[in-house]
Amino acid sequence: MAIQPVRERWKGTMTDRERFVAQMHHQPFDRCFNMEFGYWDENFHEWPIFIEHGVKNNAEADRFFNFDVMHGAGEPFGCWIHPGFEWIVLEEREHTRVVRNREGLIGEEPKDGHSTIPHFTDSSVKTPDDWKKVKEERFRLDDPERKVDADAIAAKHPPDRDYPLAVHCGSMIGNVRNLLTIEGLAYAVFDYPDMVEDMVETCCRLVEQFLDQVLGKIDFDLASGWEDISCNTGPLVSMDFFNRVIAPRYKRIGDKLHAGGVDVWYTDSDGDIRALIPHFLEAGLNTMFPFEVNGCGHPGPVLDEYGPDLRIMGGFDKMQLRAGRDAIKTYMESLMPYVEKGGFIPHCDHRCPPDVDPDDYLYYLDLKEQMLGI
Repeated sequence: MAIQPVRERWKGTMTDRERFVAQMHHQPFDRCFNMEFGYWDENFHEWPIFIEHGVKNNAEADRFFNFDVMHGAGEPFGCWIHPGFEWIVLEEREHTRVVRNREGLIGEEPKDGHSTIPHFTDSSVKTPDDWKKVKEERFRLDDPERKVDADAIAAKHPPDRDYPLAVHCGSMIGNVRNLLTIEGLAYAVFDYPDMVEDMVETCCRLVEQFLDQVLGKIDFDLASGWEDISCNTGPLVSMDFFNRVIAPRYKRIGDKLHAGGVDVWYTDSDGDIRALIPHFLEAGLNTMFPFEVNGCGHPGPVLDEYGPDLRIMGGFDKMQLRAGRDAIKTYMESLMPYVEKGGFIPHCDHRCPPDVDPDDYLYYLDLKEQMLGI
């Protein structure tokens, strides 16, 4: 059964595409672009409003709440591992199971499927010999399945569409960290720096290969990426490593995007990314998402510091959603001046957790429309 919207769509005089492009370029816009990042899996099993209306995932929730529309297009395997490792169960325990996942990581996961930070204990890539074998088998640039049908994508997303379209630019270090584990990456940067740099270079070349197939053939409005390169105390790699190894690859991708007419580029990273922002900007990566307040602080000072060079999507402190309606309103009021300047689209700064009162969440959506939907 198709999900029926429970809320009326915010009124406006622009299309979603016109609105997003204008807002992110600090041009006049009719109202704020209305988006949210999503919800934990538990929300769909615990929130009555989702249960009663049969909403089971984030895509359905977007339709249910009638948010503005944005789509993306990417390489079939996300510019990453292909073929993936076979997912297998290695050991059954009372409440958990030990598995090997598609990236070759060995980890323990709960049997009941509740959301939790992954607990990985081993990786299929630990040494340069491991990487050489995996690279030859699963990261081939000449893999025929990495060929993209740009004409089909263009037909699906025609130039006269009314929504923004993102071209996906993969990951330079987040996926590498996933392959090695956080601890494995920390050791490998010192023990096998050439191996890690080759992994980053491979990621970059896969993205470049994809971009070469689609830029100029499809009219994109922005670029997207994923890293999760930081924790709540700062980057997971040293700034020296970032500047020597990662930033130059970002710059190569940024040059391709700009040549293809794409000048808004975000990457998804949790944690405190503030030390990385000037280096992101230098490479052309100019939009921070979801800008977790618990790591980065209020988005205002960062937007003040970098001015129109920087954009943010996110930045509404999810902790305030837990703190009640007065806190929600106070925080929303603190964001309004930055929305009015352009280049800032506020939404919950990560997926909304299930311990937020769903009635307070609906109040948050109502308040956002009242304050930002005009």
